[in-house]
Amino acid sequence: MFSHFPSLLKEALYSMILGLFLVLCLVPSARAQESIATYPLLPSAYTSIKVFDREGRFVGRIMPEKRYWVSIDRIPAFLQKAVVAVEDSRFYEHGGIDIRGIARALVKDVVKGKLAEGGSTITQQLIKNKYLSGEKTIDRKLKEGLMAVEFEKKYTKKQILEMYLNEIYYGNGAWGIAQAVRLYFDKRPEELTDAECALLAGVPKNPGRYNPLGKPANVAGRRDVVLKRMAELKIITPRQKQKLRGQRVTFTQPGQAPYYTAHVRNKLIERYGKEIVEQGGLEVTAAMDLNLQKLAEKTLREGVKRISPQLQGALVSLDPATGDLLAAVGGVDFSKSGYDRAFYARRQPGSAIKPLIYAAALEKGITAASIWNDTPAAYNRGNNEIWQPLNYGREQYGELSLRQALAYSNNVVTVKLLETIGVPYFVDFAGKTGLPLRAQNGLSLALGTDEVTLHDLVRAYTPLANGGLRTEPRTIIRIYDRNRRAWAENPPLVTPALSPAAAFVTTRMLKDVMVYGTAKSLKKFSQEHPSAGKTGTTDDYRDAWFVGYTPQVITGIWVGYDKPRPGGKGFTGGAVAAPIWERFMRTALSARPAVDFPKPDTVVSVSIDPTTGYPANADCPEKRDEFYISGTQPTSNCPKHGGDPLNPITPPPTLPNAEGQQPVSSR
Repeated sequence: MFSHFPSLLKEALYSMILGLFLVLCLVPSARAQESIATYPLLPSAYTSIKVFDREGRFVGRIMPEKRYWVSIDRIPAFLQKAVVAVEDSRFYEHGGIDIRGIARALVKDVVKGKLAEGGSTITQQLIKNKYLSGEKTIDRKLKEGLMAVEFEKKYTKKQILEMYLNEIYYGNGAWGIAQAVRLYFDKRPEELTDAECALLAGVPKNPGRYNPLGKPANVAGRRDVVLKRMAELKIITPRQKQKLRGQRVTFTQPGQAPYYTAHVRNKLIERYGKEIVEQGGLEVTAAMDLNLQKLAEKTLREGVKRISPQLQGALVSLDPATGDLLAAVGGVDFSKSGYDRAFYARRQPGSAIKPLIYAAALEKGITAASIWNDTPAAYNRGNNEIWQPLNYGREQYGELSLRQALAYSNNVVTVKLLETIGVPYFVDFAGKTGLPLRAQNGLSLALGTDEVTLHDLVRAYTPLANGGLRTEPRTIIRIYDRNRRAWAENPPLVTPALSPAAAFVTTRMLKDVMVYGTAKSLKKFSQEHPSAGKTGTTDDYRDAWFVGYTPQVITGIWVGYDKPRPGGKGFTGGAVAAPIWERFMRTALSARPAVDFPKPDTVVSVSIDPTTGYPANADCPEKRDEFYISGTQPTSNCPKHGGDPLNPITPPPTLPNAEGQQPVSSR
């Protein structure tokens, strides 16, 4: 320990010499009268934007991005006295450096046998935070001291204290007293209580440890140090000290649902402009269900991490009747990445686009029972380039019904179907559902080559769940302006997108995806909760999707890497995204009655022979009920088998999985 004394004495000697030199150099000088504010002045009537969920539960606040300045007359005198007491009790007596403080620090250094930081005045701290680094060197201390004395010549003590309080760091991203008071108490500085002032005065010593959201024992201990020092200096009485120690202080807790709250913020800016965030004064009722939002964040985080810590994901859940955005999660950890993958990440949806092609085909009069052949066809792409789409595992299965082709996600049949209805027609159809696509992608649209966001894809599925209506996703239900005492309602916006019959038949086809198709792992769930959905897996296993719905809730999941790269064999929508979807939906639907999709009057049911697609006869070996848009059902009976027409219901046949594996493996 004693080996340290020479360097300590040397450091102290430099400081003492500097202090004596500076004191001798002090001469009266003119004091600055101009404004010292380096940021806009804090508006006197500002209040933050508060966000509540659809049930009125507090979610969080939307804070201004700009830093604001608070004049000294708006900072409580108690806070000023508390800061001076605990940080620099001789602030009003010294000229920038405190010789007595340096001497006290020297004694402590010698006793402890190590170099401490003690002895810095408020002016020196301000200089260090505003202009210098925090390195502990003699050169830096000399420069700090010289600048502190110059500051004392140029500015009044009142101005220096004002600058200090507006520049110091208070933890959790809060620079200056304006941000600190807003963050921790949702107040303006002049509204602080003495107990709150005592807490804030102790923060600058160690913002990470003593900020109001830190460990209660640490925060309370530091507050007690402040009050004890104030009592020692007779700024407060011992009785006042005890009273302030016993007062309970309530902090504004950090907001919940950061991705969703950020989306609310963006919607407010879209509606009112950027300045609305700085003006504040709003109470926003969001369409969010806070319980579902918390469930979504937890389910996505745990589900994605279970696969790989490097993966990312997103979840969007809507009420298909109103378009209300019940939950939205843009990543697995907002604190590490605030980028919202639910609304802004554009990725190829793969086979998740196919239900829209099949729905468009139904609107054109093509039926779910129609038979198609999946023998590959070649297409001229121009420039002597030939494109021949293949099934996921390059298999060929011959003839399949359109229903089976969708359940097994057959690529060749889907391309042929898109060719039949026409790319322009399909692009227009998709646009009506809310999904913008580019016609120049041509027939490759059938394989999901155009990039979409998860949010837009889920929105496009909504008409399938609600009987053909496009519901604009609604993030904000209503807004109350506290300043004007006025309400602004945001009613649901609903427009027709496709016929109720086409929506119902497509949904019945997508039910098979979860029974014997690429998401057959969800069969038990679909039996408990009537539901429909579709997997999506992009080329080289880069993106895994699942969008599924019941009559009450529609939810989409995306999983992949931010920088697209293969996830490895087995990284499919059925194996990766569907299980996350099921864990979320099981809890989301636990308190809701299990209801099926209502059949519109414009849909008829016919018992058919699935091998031919015609109404079944008594001698047909296989029979099943098929749904048709009224007027599109076949009128002649099965040409292959005799006997009278019958209407039995039998399970669908089992075919190999056209995405590359046998049906026992999900996609």
